[in-house]
Amino acid sequence: MTTDDQDAQFQRWIQNHLGLMVKVVRSFVDGAADQDDLLQDILVNLWSSIPSFRGEAKETTWIYRVSIQTAMVWRRGERRREKYQSSYMQEVTAVKSHGVDSEGDDDELIERLYSAIRQLPKVDASIALLHLDGLTYREISEALGISENYVGVKLSRIRSVLTERLGGSNH
Repeated sequence: MTTDDQDAQFQRWIQNHLGLMVKVVRSFVDGAADQDDLLQDILVNLWSSIPSFRGEAKETTWIYRVSIQTAMVWRRGERRREKYQSSYMQEVTAVKSHGVDSEGDDDELIERLYSAIRQLPKVDASIALLHLDGLTYREISEALGISENYVGVKLSRIRSVLTERLGGSNH
């Protein structure tokens, strides 16, 4: 299949089945911004899936399958991010209660954290950011091409460095 054929198929699917994709998006996500993000992810995955479409199923079945699978993966990612963001905010509160920047607000402490992360070597900063985004050791290792064990060792060292730079708790 040529790129032109793929583009033509994609445009036809959008024209004929955008409502189906929007229905899936609305059933999985609240809020316009999140809905736009998920729809964009679905469109990217749908375009990428066109070469795999063999016509054995109806187009609508294929589009539903891609849309729902994308939405389910997206939702798991959102839950993971929410969990880690909640955990992160608890850690921010704990650091503040231990005297670090207790006069300032959360935004200032978060900026200090990201400033400290920016000072790390690039690989360490990448590991820290992926961890804050809720990725597992395995996912981080796969994304960066390093072992899970190395991820654990590096995260332990990164936490120590960040704790020292922020002058605070063991979090």
